[in-house]
Amino acid sequence: MSRLNSLALFTLLLSAMVYGIIEWRSALNKEENIIDDELSPDFIAETLKSDIFTDEGKLSHTIEADRMEHYSTLAMTHFELPNYTLHPKNSDQPWKLTAKEATLYKDNRVVLNHRVRLKSTDQYSLIEEIHCKYLELDLTTNIISSEQTVMVIGKDFTMYGSGLIIDLNTKQMTLTEHVRTIYKKKNDD
Repeated sequence: MSRLNSLALFTLLLSAMVYGIIEWRSALNKEENIIDDELSPDFIAETLKSDIFTDEGKLSHTIEADRMEHYSTLAMTHFELPNYTLHPKNSDQPWKLTAKEATLYKDNRVVLNHRVRLKSTDQYSLIEEIHCKYLELDLTTNIISSEQTVMVIGKDFTMYGSGLIIDLNTKQMTLTEHVRTIYKKKNDD
């Protein structure tokens, strides 16, 4: 009977161990599924074009993108190759903003990354283009900022620096750290 009890005890322990391993693996798979569900977009749009209007009915901005993924659990929207057209208050001339990717957060803040370019459509604007790797845009206030290195291209100059703040409504630009400016010689014909 001693052998039979030992064999029964061994079988019981082996069964408990197998059951524990199965439950542990099952719990891991559930955690992975939860993480996968959070990282899966709620919906995807290809070749997106959207016009956003103010409460007064004026066009605020337009967004075009090759691809858009919306994540409601993360409260964010990711864009690939976004093109924003910004229509500031008190101005008839929009600004064009492009990048390789952008992320829109629920507080109307957009973070643009990789080959970011801000371009004026006003032919009389002192600033024609701004290039950088990273830029933040507040769609509510039309204030653009970056702590990264920027290149500002104007009518007769190219300026390099870092720490940029632009208010598109007032057309005021602040460069926190100026590195250098290269002036182009005007050609008088």
